[in-house]
Amino acid sequence: MSQPSSAVALPIAVATAGIALFSGMDAVMKHLTLAIGVYNALLWRTAAGAVIGGAVFFGSGKVWPSRAVLRLHLIRGTLSALMALLFFWGLARVPLAQGVALAFVAPLIALYLAALILKEQIQRRAILASLLGFAGVIVILLGQAEADLGPEAFRGAIAILASAGCYAWNIILMRQQAQVAQPLEVAFFMSAIMSGCFLVAAPWLAVFPAGEHLPFVVGAAALAFASLMLLSWAYARAEAQFLAPVEYTAFVWAALFGFLVFAEPVRPLTLGGAAMIVAACFLAARRIASPVADPNTGV
Repeated sequence: MSQPSSAVALPIAVATAGIALFSGMDAVMKHLTLAIGVYNALLWRTAAGAVIGGAVFFGSGKVWPSRAVLRLHLIRGTLSALMALLFFWGLARVPLAQGVALAFVAPLIALYLAALILKEQIQRRAILASLLGFAGVIVILLGQAEADLGPEAFRGAIAILASAGCYAWNIILMRQQAQVAQPLEVAFFMSAIMSGCFLVAAPWLAVFPAGEHLPFVVGAAALAFASLMLLSWAYARAEAQFLAPVEYTAFVWAALFGFLVFAEPVRPLTLGGAAMIVAACFLAARRIASPVADPNTGV
């Protein structure tokens, strides 16, 4: 069922803070990726997050999750590892604001995943929204070509779009996970499972970061952990349809951090393409009727 505005005001504020912290983490991770490579940046960030989360989780006497809940943690953690590899590999090759703008197609992809997974019927409005969102992606890529960022930037953009596909499923999993697990549990298991995924390749790829990079590793881990807790708290208290628009505040933070940290200008075509994608997502979110939301997904 729909929720009154007073009931979602605090979850929206908390989710907005979570997105701000996550955007700050993106900026720190871009710096680390450029310095030590995407694999080592993710390995050591998630490992640090697992240590921080484990100390808090076990220190507070939390109960080990059931098999069904643990399975959900494993699915989302594994998916997030792939999603993060694709996103940060791409982000090292494109401006921060452009990368975040491309990732905004995730809610549109989620519409088709909902049809595939939840057997929902795709409405004509959603199809039109998808076409508008696709046009927005083309506009951003045209801006990339106009700026002559080179073939590496194009490959980075494709990787980010692939990551957005993973995030579309992640949106559904996030809501399901928040219904059955506390924020601290979600944050710890996400970090631990992602770290476990990256450790598989450690014998061949892992290099311990130099001392100058350690504060960035710990800082990124702390930002990611705090963001996960805030978002999990918010998604446990409000339906996804109310919180999804909060994702778009990430573009403002990405533009700000990109300019201040990496001296990246926000190009007009990036702004135009981002506006088209956001408009498409709002168009897709509008309902012809007012159906009852699925209690597990909020969709």
